[in-house]
Amino acid sequence: MVLPLASCAKREVVMPEREMLRIVDLEKGMVTVEKMVKSPAEWRQVMKPTRYWVMREAGTEQPFTGEYGKYQGTGTFYCAGCGTALFSGEHKFDSGTGWPSFWQPAAPQNVLKRADGDRVEVRCVRCDGHLGHVFDDGPPPTGLRYCINSISLTLTKS
Repeated sequence: MVLPLASCAKREVVMPEREMLRIVDLEKGMVTVEKMVKSPAEWRQVMKPTRYWVMREAGTEQPFTGEYGKYQGTGTFYCAGCGTALFSGEHKFDSGTGWPSFWQPAAPQNVLKRADGDRVEVRCVRCDGHLGHVFDDGPPPTGLRYCINSISLTLTKS
C-alpha cells in the first residue's frame, strides 16, 4: 500500500506552556512554582475518596468532625493537595462553627478567592484545591473568617 506523502511527514508536537505562579514559601520567601495540574484520575490516585470529594468536587466535611477544628497550637497549615503554605496557627481562632477558622491566610498570594453563589470560595492557588469559604464575620484585625475543611489541610507543628 502506498501512502500519500502528507501522511508520512513528521508532525511537530506543540507542548502547552506551563503556567508559572509566584507564591510565598515561608522559608524561602517569594518563589516561582509551576501550577499543579492533574486529571481527575491522577488526583484519585493520590487522594482518599473523602479528600478527593472535598478538594476536587468542592464538598464540605461535617462540622466538628475534622482533625484541626479544636487545634489551638502553633504551626503552619499546608494544602493537602500540593503542600503550599496556607494558614498559620497564630491566625487561628475558635469560631464555634465546627471547622478550623483563621482571620487571615499565611500569605494572601497563596489562596484564591472566587464567587460561589452568595458566598466566597477559597481555593489553593497552586493546585486549585477547594479549601472552604471566607466570610466577613471574623475577629479584628481583618474582620474575616476563613472557614476551612480540615481534610484540605496538613499541619506542621512548631
